[in-house]
Amino acid sequence: MAEQSTAEDAPTTDSPTVLVLRRETHGMPIAEYVAELRERLPDHEVRLARTPEEERERIADADIVTGMSIDEALLDHAENLRLFACAYAGTGHLPLDALESRGVAVTNASGVHGANVGEYVIGAILTFTRGFLRARRQQSRREWRHFQAEELQGSTVTVVGMGAIGRAVVERLRGFGVETIGVRHSPQKGGPTDEVFGFDDLHDALARTDYLALTCPLTDETRGLLDAAAFDTLPPDAVLVNVARGRVVETDALVSALRGNGIRGAALDVTDPEPLPEDHPLWNFENVLVTPHNAGHTPEYYARLADIVAENVRRISESGGEAELENRVV
Repeated sequence: MAEQSTAEDAPTTDSPTVLVLRRETHGMPIAEYVAELRERLPDHEVRLARTPEEERERIADADIVTGMSIDEALLDHAENLRLFACAYAGTGHLPLDALESRGVAVTNASGVHGANVGEYVIGAILTFTRGFLRARRQQSRREWRHFQAEELQGSTVTVVGMGAIGRAVVERLRGFGVETIGVRHSPQKGGPTDEVFGFDDLHDALARTDYLALTCPLTDETRGLLDAAAFDTLPPDAVLVNVARGRVVETDALVSALRGNGIRGAALDVTDPEPLPEDHPLWNFENVLVTPHNAGHTPEYYARLADIVAENVRRISESGGEAELENRVV
């Protein structure tokens, strides 16, 4: 059946057309993202593809496409595509070589998650510092029994990854009276932490760490970064908070460290495998907090993403050709 046109879908100018793919994230309707883009781009045609067939049809004349992912099969239908604006900060799931070979620029959602993921990390650290996991277990048993807690002040927090999320974590740690260590691929670039190490010096940082926050992307360099040797270096009272990717940590090594009291505990928003199977041992540790990869959820997600994408659409419109794009990765 042919699609009926509406005033909402009608183009208003010769400006680049924007197509939003149908996949949503964090349980938020993708139509909300479309509304945010239309509010910011009143002179552009912003269309939503609600089905696979609509995606294939509408991408043919779209200049700019935005969504969680795109594959080569869908790319084959694109004739005018100039930019794919990924709605995730990570782009490892995208066919980057295919996009680049077609001359399609790629941007990501870096910066969208800073506030919410930063708050998650701080909350996880305080959960272990003040013993909230134990308190919740005692409450479930209606057990009034005193226990000793720790104090965050005077601790050393190591943040692996100095991107938008890592910087947001460090910013939110100010005022807690902690020492901070940053670990990044290019330590010469410095960072907001008291000290900055490269990956070659990771163990020097781990040896001094009380709380370890992983906020880095998954790359060849970071895959399996926390292996058995790394857990051996971490002090036994250290706490791991992983909001990066599950495969940054070797799961078997993590389980062994927990079983052998090699670390005090872990807060895991990401796991390997993911989702975590029902019979996985990580579910059963009393000193492990597992959340279902939702540290990135925020009601402001689509609004912040639309700010980035709309600005890049305007830059493309105004340049009439090649433009300096925010968050460009290809």
